[in-house]
Amino acid sequence: MFASPAFAQAAGAPGGTTGFLIQIVPLVLLFVIFWFLIIRPQQKRMKEHRDMVAAVKRGDEVVTGGGLIGKVTRVTEGEVEVELAPNMKVRVVKSTLSSVTPRGGAQPAADGKA
Repeated sequence: MFASPAFAQAAGAPGGTTGFLIQIVPLVLLFVIFWFLIIRPQQKRMKEHRDMVAAVKRGDEVVTGGGLIGKVTRVTEGEVEVELAPNMKVRVVKSTLSSVTPRGGAQPAADGKA
């Protein structure tokens, strides 16, 4: 006969609780990395945006999610009234505002005219 019998061998990997911990550590490390690189900064941005939208007041210049730029003329609980052009006002849901520039905040860049 040319074939020898094969016998099962004991596993070389550590068993019990130690083996379980060794398998879980990489998953925990991945979660920690995702937390600090993705989840935490996104939560921070959401909080800043929520605070910015809550602080909008009359006279501020806003940009809506659709790209419309206008000046706030009235603020209510969940909406703002934005004047896009003289005598053209629209109501906008506060949460759709993408940026708010306070009255007297940013000045336009110089066009090179002196």
